[in-house]
Amino acid sequence: MVKALELLSHPVELKSALKLKFIRQPLYAPRDIASPELTRCYELLKATSRSFAAVIQELNPELRDAVMLFYLILRALDTVEDDMTIEPQLKVKVLRSFAEKLDTRDWSFDGNSPEEKDRKVLVEFPCILHQYHELRPKYRQVIQDITVKMGNGMADYILDEQFNLQGVQTVKDYDLYCHYVAGLVGEGLTHLIVEAGFGTPDLDANPQLYESMGLFLQKTNIIRDYAEDLGDGRSFWPREIWSKYAEKLPDLGDPRNAQNGLSCINELVLNALSHVIDVFTYLSSINEQSTFQFCAIPQVMAIATLALVFNNEKVLTDRVKIRKGTTCELILKSHTLHGCLSIFRHYVRDIKSRVPVQDPNYLKVNIQVARIEQHIEEMYQDKLPNGAKPKETIYYTKAQERFKQDEKILPIEQNEEYKFNMALTVLLTIVSAIYFYAK
Repeated sequence: MVKALELLSHPVELKSALKLKFIRQPLYAPRDIASPELTRCYELLKATSRSFAAVIQELNPELRDAVMLFYLILRALDTVEDDMTIEPQLKVKVLRSFAEKLDTRDWSFDGNSPEEKDRKVLVEFPCILHQYHELRPKYRQVIQDITVKMGNGMADYILDEQFNLQGVQTVKDYDLYCHYVAGLVGEGLTHLIVEAGFGTPDLDANPQLYESMGLFLQKTNIIRDYAEDLGDGRSFWPREIWSKYAEKLPDLGDPRNAQNGLSCINELVLNALSHVIDVFTYLSSINEQSTFQFCAIPQVMAIATLALVFNNEKVLTDRVKIRKGTTCELILKSHTLHGCLSIFRHYVRDIKSRVPVQDPNYLKVNIQVARIEQHIEEMYQDKLPNGAKPKETIYYTKAQERFKQDEKILPIEQNEEYKFNMALTVLLTIVSAIYFYAK
């Protein structure tokens, strides 16, 4: 009821929700016939994350199963790491040897707590292994390489007594932690994308780009989840930043310390914004449409969430999230690079408009937003004086190539808009006829 009223109070978002539900068609429909094992894998995917299941199932068939299995394997790994009922020694052993299990065909693990919601992924792991061995060797190699790195990284953190007692200390530690939980996912996905021929080869040669894709998402989640993580007895906010504003991390949530809490949030947002320009370059390098949408949607969700948490004291007491209708609107607008740049520009300007003058990072936030806007202008270069030629920078060249792909999507978007308007016209006509007839 609340969500319905929320949509009705935001007509543009209501329209987006209706278009997404009834009008929009995926570029690639799910396959009609699949093996029992593959069918079960997609059921497991849906059970662990409905949102990821939706976007993965719309991927190009060349990449769809590989990404699905990559997600399930890392979800299994994370389910072991996240379960506090497993003895540390056993947990470390399983994590370090997890990648080796991918060479088998019947390994499973039932050591999770019965309350662990994703334990079925590990219990039914032979089903995942069956499909994993059906993948092309180049995809299997990418998945196994990332599993090695992530499993060992997780084990290292479990054995790191300083981390377990004091949490993340420096910004460098913060980046390293985000690398292991998100940067490696970005690396693996990028290798899969390049192997499939859906991204420019230089993506593989520039780790900073795929690292930034993962870190931007993870840092946004870490900022948003302050209250929830603190309630679970943990936090990933780096001491190097939060210690400027409080003696103890929980003190930031004290109403008497509200201004310092907001300043801390804003500095963390500023840190996350440092990855935005790399995100633009990465998206410009994707040349297959379903893969572009798969990469773009989480990024536009992240910038919207980042704007929501900026200077928002609710973050210190609750877990905030963007409206469902906003999500629908962002999904529809992020089909093109034009759309993504427009979304980012809107939200960074929103952040800039709300930064308090008394904020310690007031000037830095304004400078970072200016850099992002200037970079967007460099990608377009459409406001040059008469006779002036654009500078052929790598950012401009990549963007222009991607804009050509955007042009192919415009007829699809226009057709969806036409269908929606026709459906609305028919509906209004019927309602009007009933009303006048009833009179």
